[in-house]
Amino acid sequence: MTERRVILSGSTFEEQIGYARAVVDGDRVHVSGTTGFDYATMTISDDVVEQAEQCLRNIEAALAEAGCTFADVVRVRYLLPDRADFEPCWPVLRRRFGEVRPAATMQVCGLADPRMKIEIEVDARRAKE
Repeated sequence: MTERRVILSGSTFEEQIGYARAVVDGDRVHVSGTTGFDYATMTISDDVVEQAEQCLRNIEAALAEAGCTFADVVRVRYLLPDRADFEPCWPVLRRRFGEVRPAATMQVCGLADPRMKIEIEVDARRAKE
């Protein structure tokens, strides 16, 4: 039977909505859409680049708990309400994904909270032990 385990970040959203930050399903790791909230303080910056950096820190923590790193990411999705906010984030995103080169999609759409300027979702594949 395939291992299935949930990873929680402590975000109040996970409890209120009923989801996990990530799900480990065998060698696959699915990280939920992650925003720039600092989950310890439930605060969020007004700056999209700072939000992108916090998204990636939140994702990195979930990946680490799943036994992965950014090097294991095979798919990334970027969701932004304002397409003009994407390009300023490129240097931050390139630092994490430039060597990995996962498949990627950027979509312009509304997000759950008007303070959110970017949401990032990733899928990773854990190395065989």
